[in-house]
Amino acid sequence: MPRYGRSVIDIEVVLFDWGHTLFETGSSIDFLLDRCAALGTERERGQLDQVWEAARQRSRTPSEIAKGRDLSPALHRRCWLDLWTELDALCPGIAAELYDHETSAAGWQPYPDTRATLEALAARRIPVIVVSDVAFDLRPIFDHYELRHLVHDFVLSGEHATIKPDGRLFRIALDLIGAPPERALMVGDNPANDGAAVTVGIRTLLLPDHPHSLAPVLALLGSDS
Repeated sequence: MPRYGRSVIDIEVVLFDWGHTLFETGSSIDFLLDRCAALGTERERGQLDQVWEAARQRSRTPSEIAKGRDLSPALHRRCWLDLWTELDALCPGIAAELYDHETSAAGWQPYPDTRATLEALAARRIPVIVVSDVAFDLRPIFDHYELRHLVHDFVLSGEHATIKPDGRLFRIALDLIGAPPERALMVGDNPANDGAAVTVGIRTLLLPDHPHSLAPVLALLGSDS
């Protein structure tokens, strides 16, 4: 196991984004292939993958985030069905089915190093708070993968009527622990919203999609020995 030097800062809490930080939608393309075939519309994997990925990238743009889809379940569903219009053109009816899939535990899987990272933080007695722009409850998904006990609390946009990049979600998370911003670390993947934690004074680590790894989180905290 790699060893790292001691951290120069004391971290009291780690805030994690959820989607594409701790969890991925790794089964979506297989789901699309299977359901399109079942609906009588055979499609190539590459074609579905390209359209699905293009929609995911559009969903991360400031203009899409500004629509506020993560403030309510109804708006969330409508925005995603709009983003998947091209998928629906390829396979009529698939967008609604994909939405149900991607808002359930079946549609999300933790990254291979998610559990180990959360366990390592628990061993150091550093609480974890999931701070996510999401309109549906993530707790059942964490329950499904037996990860909820490793999370101190959840601060979700749909439950607090505010979304990143507004700083209120970050402040709510800090208040739950009673930690000052300079003793927190935010970990995410999207500069447009997760990166806004720096405006609250929180050190922020942004992870690339490829290759994805949570190892830098523990590296920043340094050795616990």
